[in-house]
Amino acid sequence: MQQTVNPTKSQSSFNIWLKYLLIGAVLLIDFYLVMLMYSQGEYLFAILTLVILTSGIYIFSSKKVYAWRYVYPGIMGMTIFILFPLVATIAIAFTNYSGTNQLAFERALSVLGQQHYFSGEKYDFKLYPQADNRFKIALRHGDMESVFVSDSIALNDKQVVVTEQDEPQGDVAPLKVITQNRSALQAMTVVLPNGNELTMSSLRQFSEQKARYHYDEANQVLVNNENGKKYRANMETGFFQAVNESGDWLSETLEPGFTVGTGFNNFVKIFTDEGIQKPFLQIFIWTVVFSVLTVVFTVIIGMVLACVVQWEALRGKAIYRLLLILPYAVPSFISILVFKGLFNQSFGEINMILNQLFGIRPEWFNDPFLAKAMILIVNTWLGYPYMMILCMGLLKAIPQDLYEASAMDGASTWQNFSKITVPLLLKPLTPLMIASFAFNFNNFVLIQLLTNGRPDMIGTTTPAGYTDLLVSYTYRIAFEGSGSQDFGLAAAIATIIFLLVGGLALLNIKASKMKLD
Repeated sequence: MQQTVNPTKSQSSFNIWLKYLLIGAVLLIDFYLVMLMYSQGEYLFAILTLVILTSGIYIFSSKKVYAWRYVYPGIMGMTIFILFPLVATIAIAFTNYSGTNQLAFERALSVLGQQHYFSGEKYDFKLYPQADNRFKIALRHGDMESVFVSDSIALNDKQVVVTEQDEPQGDVAPLKVITQNRSALQAMTVVLPNGNELTMSSLRQFSEQKARYHYDEANQVLVNNENGKKYRANMETGFFQAVNESGDWLSETLEPGFTVGTGFNNFVKIFTDEGIQKPFLQIFIWTVVFSVLTVVFTVIIGMVLACVVQWEALRGKAIYRLLLILPYAVPSFISILVFKGLFNQSFGEINMILNQLFGIRPEWFNDPFLAKAMILIVNTWLGYPYMMILCMGLLKAIPQDLYEASAMDGASTWQNFSKITVPLLLKPLTPLMIASFAFNFNNFVLIQLLTNGRPDMIGTTTPAGYTDLLVSYTYRIAFEGSGSQDFGLAAAIATIIFLLVGGLALLNIKASKMKLD
């Protein structure tokens, strides 16, 4: 009796084997990427890659966790764009990561090992064109009559052997040809008859080069081959530092440095280094004041304007609403740049008007108080339309019976506003006011475009300005430091900002008797 094969069962078996084959391929790629990142010292990225790919494979290949497939993309997105940057920032805060200390120890050692110095005599060279776009290279040392000449070569040859010969006949290639093929010539190694190797040192010369450093693993010492100096890795500062014969530290260090853990040193520096502590406290106070005043001004102006445009007797309400909401429709960076021009001390329209009316020309960008006042004016202009729109919607939810009852009791317009409108608007506005406070606490765009933190403070260790917020101060430490970009210190301040914003938000929520679900 002939046996038949079920095609459905065969297809199902094929699909299962294909599934496991794809899973195995993805896992191999995953482990390869993880090992590659780990070997380069990128431990956090290695962990992130391992978690994302392995968890994704498990969720999308197992029926037991089928429901998680729908929330997995959102969870991973939150992990990649929120949780991971937060963890990475906190991790950097406990290191000396900076513009001069970005590499892992092994990578820094490798970079130092690639440095060379000219250790031998220099040879002038010439190129003699040959057929088929090939050349002969001739090298001469000083006034020597004999020259070292190669066979016909291509300029992209990596190694060229020369022998002592008579100088070739014919035209010499102009400097233009050497310039056009500079990269290829720099990658070329010329071997002399005695075995010495030469590399291109200028547009007209080849010179013998040797590695500047070699690492003695037995004694863990980096030795300078040129002068014999010895350097040892200082695991506290993250540099190879010179040592004397007794092994004591000298002042000389080598760059690039490497990243090492520093514990709480960056946090301690913020509160103990006077050059950092003083501007940090001033900027922190100004950040809180700026955020609070911005919320207060935008809420008051937005609430008043919302009541005005909702007034029944007002004619042309639609036009007023459009004009008052217009600042919200214009991109904020455009409005900020426009105000920067308006407040220009020499040619701005604001100073021109003040000069005509009162004979004064305030120095908005040079005086710390005026600069802060200017920032509050601009930010209030940018923020009030949002609050006004919210209040316009909330006003419609207030029962008209309350106003009718107060009218019967003889209440004035101000009493209606202060006793009915404001209390009933503040309660639903409280969460939005807290969100506005948190947003303005980190309002980097406004400061960066309008004042860039200036006017600058004098006598500080780090770049700091009177109008800097903590977030812009952190940016300047990380990217505008005059010495080196101190990412570790910037990350420590960013960590403090995160704790402050979270703590202040929770404090405000608790004070307003709101519960977190």
